[in-house]
Amino acid sequence: MGIRRLALALLLAACGHHSDLDPAGDVDAGYEPDACVGLSCFQFDCAPKGLPQTTLSGTVYAPNGTLPLYGVDVYVPYSDPGPLTDGAVCARCDQGLQGGAIVQTRTDEAGHFRLDNVPATTDVPVVIQIGKWRRQITIPSIPACEDSALDPAMTRLPKNSMEGDLPHIAISTGNADALECLPLKLGVDPSEISASTGTGHIHLYTNMGNTNNNGKGASTFKAGWAGGTAAMTDSRGLWDTVDHLKQYDIVFLSCEGNQYTESKPLTSLQAVRDYADLGGRVFASHWANIFVAGKKNDASYAIPEWRAVGDFNFGGNPSPENLTATIDEVSNPKGMSFATWMMNVMGSTTRDFIPVTQARTTCTKIDKTKGEQWVFLDTTTSPGFSSAMNFQFTTPQTLPEDQRCGKVVFSDMHVSADSTSKPGTAYPNGCSTADLTPQEKALSFMFFDIASCVGQLF
Repeated sequence: MGIRRLALALLLAACGHHSDLDPAGDVDAGYEPDACVGLSCFQFDCAPKGLPQTTLSGTVYAPNGTLPLYGVDVYVPYSDPGPLTDGAVCARCDQGLQGGAIVQTRTDEAGHFRLDNVPATTDVPVVIQIGKWRRQITIPSIPACEDSALDPAMTRLPKNSMEGDLPHIAISTGNADALECLPLKLGVDPSEISASTGTGHIHLYTNMGNTNNNGKGASTFKAGWAGGTAAMTDSRGLWDTVDHLKQYDIVFLSCEGNQYTESKPLTSLQAVRDYADLGGRVFASHWANIFVAGKKNDASYAIPEWRAVGDFNFGGNPSPENLTATIDEVSNPKGMSFATWMMNVMGSTTRDFIPVTQARTTCTKIDKTKGEQWVFLDTTTSPGFSSAMNFQFTTPQTLPEDQRCGKVVFSDMHVSADSTSKPGTAYPNGCSTADLTPQEKALSFMFFDIASCVGQLF
């Protein structure tokens, strides 16, 4: 028996653990488990020997390996978690973690985690997951009664399907925002960003249905793009039916500079609603408010229960348009954590405040019994302006909260402060390569949070 195995067996005996070890260090073939199964038989009580717990620690990052992430589940599964289901599904937090969890935790506002009482043995599986962003790693050996710190290279979310699971995402481009630049800045591999006819997990669409191509964003890929150079397909073929939408886990709708109702009939608004009700996730930027609030000055051209979430004045661009937004720590259950995270990643230099370039003010306020306000403009910090800049609600709105499956995020905060999306500029040539701006950091928090399960407890 090796030194480590001998020490482990002695520790088991000293601690009165119920597992027996054979000379190879495996659970004895004649042992019939009572209170433990599989890896749980290697959880040891170190306290009687005056020793610390067996722990596993680290920090979870975005695929870029530099942005720490809050609210990511980290766990040791009882059994193989198996594959994830493609497309929109009802994913509630009370459904538990796939494969079960021997031990589990969630990353804090610094992206840090510590798993307590982990099995002390070899080849221990660990799952790192938020929504359908999932990385599964195997720890070769975990010594008993001490902490094992994981290499950050092991604990970032996957940047491609070779490293793990990514959600299927659709992004409709628009010339007044550049949402399609954010995944690239967050470290997603270019091979995973393609047209809908490509093999990437992130599909880019462009809206060809507006008069004179008004509002159209990026529509082509640059030569040699790793995800392929096929032309982006028409966004109308994305949002025309729920069947087209539901192949995606998350749909991002960029601002086009106006509502352009000619390409968004009421049936498309209804399809987006039905998609979210199935468990889909929708992120609508600025003038994509048509999908949330309906047509300006026409209450009949809307989804009534969505329109009721907020009061939209469909206002124009504020002047000045560079303002200071405030994080809502009072009414949002994640508000305090969001504010702390923004300080940790230097998105805020003063707690609760976010400098915003090209701020927009189309929603004056939300009904906080129907949705959660994330960021708002307040006359104290932005004189003359008061609005709900970012908010989220769950769907179906017609059902009690504990029966809802989908999420909708509305944002009057653009990505495009330092990136552009134009039909004459091939993607990603309009995307800035600079570090994430403060507002991009705020949007990054929402980018991953929208993927998380519904009904999360804090």
